[in-house]
Amino acid sequence: MSTKKVFIETYGCQMNFSDSEIVGSIMKSIDYEVTTDINQANVIFLNTCSIRDNAEQKVNRRLRELRSYKKKNPDLKIGLLGCMAERLKEQIFNEEAVDLIVGPDAYRDLPNLLNVAESGQKAANVILSEEETYAEIEPVRLDNNGISAFISIMRGCENFCTYCVVPYTRGKERSRDPQTIITEAKDLFDKGYREITLLGQNVNSYHWNEDSDMNFSRLLEHIALINPLLRVRFATSHPKDISDELLYTIAKHENICKAIHLPVQSGSSDVLKKMNRKYTREWYMNRIEAIKTIIPDCAVSTDIIAGFCDETEENHQDTLSLMKWVGFDYAFMFKYSERPDTVAAKRFDDNVEESVKSRRLDEIIELQKELSAISNKKDVGKFFKVLIEGVSKRSSQKLFGRNSQNKVVVFPNHEFKVGDYVNVKITNCTSATLIGETIE
Repeated sequence: MSTKKVFIETYGCQMNFSDSEIVGSIMKSIDYEVTTDINQANVIFLNTCSIRDNAEQKVNRRLRELRSYKKKNPDLKIGLLGCMAERLKEQIFNEEAVDLIVGPDAYRDLPNLLNVAESGQKAANVILSEEETYAEIEPVRLDNNGISAFISIMRGCENFCTYCVVPYTRGKERSRDPQTIITEAKDLFDKGYREITLLGQNVNSYHWNEDSDMNFSRLLEHIALINPLLRVRFATSHPKDISDELLYTIAKHENICKAIHLPVQSGSSDVLKKMNRKYTREWYMNRIEAIKTIIPDCAVSTDIIAGFCDETEENHQDTLSLMKWVGFDYAFMFKYSERPDTVAAKRFDDNVEESVKSRRLDEIIELQKELSAISNKKDVGKFFKVLIEGVSKRSSQKLFGRNSQNKVVVFPNHEFKVGDYVNVKITNCTSATLIGETIE
């Protein structure tokens, strides 16, 4: 008897990729095999993102494409998973290509929902949980190199930034039992993985329960102590929760990577207040100063939104000046995209002209290119410990990996293996990549 196959296509953040691995595990438990060939699939899942309108438009286009697959194979089942399923459940029911609608906390119900769909009915479960949902499920590692893996340590968000749909699509913050996290990390190391990334919508607000002193800093230390050969990263941090305790923990352990992603969104305190970010420009600068003092070799990356409601030219200049002051190593930069049902959509006018948003975004991108180039040039002549991740896409004679600062390093292949640590002297760079030679 041939095994049924499921194809999973993932959009959006690292948390969605981690969730797709949970889905793969659940499908495996009911005798489905995960396939990378969509033409072999009995079930197709799109794991979706709602953070920006562009992300939803990509999924809508993909759904239109998938109608042709259903015409060729009427028994094919298509499921929409994740944040978009949670946000647009009523509208999606009218999409002829979709058989299942499953929110991010309902993946355990997939076997039942598939049974309903196979009977010819549409099936849905978008109920949000108030507890961690998948703590003991061992994910199926998808599209990975056998070296790096994600571990979700918490879900949800209660910050309610005015532009963001995440609190509505992901629900309340809830942290996972630390012992299950530590056990999963140990198991990954025993299987040959050498780098893990701890994930959460607001990872540094992790706290196990009211009766426990297990916060994010202590959890991070427990995982770092598993083995010095296990690198530990995390994403994403909120500036209001970056404590000195956490920074000293990072500085203390060589295998906790010296890279912090700290989304600023805007350099203007007025805009930050309108965004409900819960910090000012000055607070953010204080946290950057603490990072640079406690962890001098730490890379800092960020997220920036151009053209939020009522943003003036002066506000925009505040963002550019903050970028220069920090000297971000890299950044994710976007135009403001109004999301339905958010506070911003209900209370504020999306009143910055599209042409102005585009011009401001272009200026932010150009400045960040300069800052990234400056950052990389400072690394020329330095020595870094690099974890090899694979063969360079541009040359089979070269390998690539990342250093502790999360920068990509390319160097000659001298019979090294994926998963090896090598010492590399940086001899050259581009704005995106460090280039080096291995040393003994």
